[in-house]
Amino acid sequence: MSQPPAPQQVASLDDVVARARDLAARPGRTVLGITGPPGAGKSTLTDLVLPALGEVAGHLPMDGFHLADVQLDRLGNRDRKGAPDTFDVGGYVAALRRLGEAPDDVLYAPGFERELEQPIAAAIAIEPTARFVVTEGNYLLHDRDGWEHVAPLLAETWYVDVDPTVRVERLVARHVRFGKSPDEARAWVERSDEANARLVATTRARADVVVELG
Repeated sequence: MSQPPAPQQVASLDDVVARARDLAARPGRTVLGITGPPGAGKSTLTDLVLPALGEVAGHLPMDGFHLADVQLDRLGNRDRKGAPDTFDVGGYVAALRRLGEAPDDVLYAPGFERELEQPIAAAIAIEPTARFVVTEGNYLLHDRDGWEHVAPLLAETWYVDVDPTVRVERLVARHVRFGKSPDEARAWVERSDEANARLVATTRARADVVVELG
């Protein structure tokens, strides 16, 4: 059986923006996926791409589909928050499908409030004018437990790569910024975030593009 082609390497912001513009020029609505391990810079890359596309661009982050803490407590997996089974993957897939199947409707989707660490219903509205939508999250290329339905709905998927030491320090700083002590933050990163990062790393070869912006 032939192997899939290796992902294209991109290390220039100009090349990233040019590729996004080419995708946005396709007929109809295009959905770009940006994935990578926790702390890699997915949101940062999204924040660079979206302004370059202007009013035709929309944003559907995967984080809004986190299960609320009340559900995680019910399921007994709150201490694993951020793992693949702590998201409403069915709701996420349904939202992605609606982007393609009902492009003339407004899509209301949940957002994620970092200070509360909770999803907020209908916090995001993607208007019909958004002909290019970026969705970003850890598990866009995961191939089990319902996540395998995500990648076929995306025009391309970009994997964001960064030095692991830099990524871990970013994560620790993020957790401290949102209320954890430095010791609590590092313990969470080492126990939870890094377990998720190892899983996400196994999906790298499935990406269309690997972005290494440093």
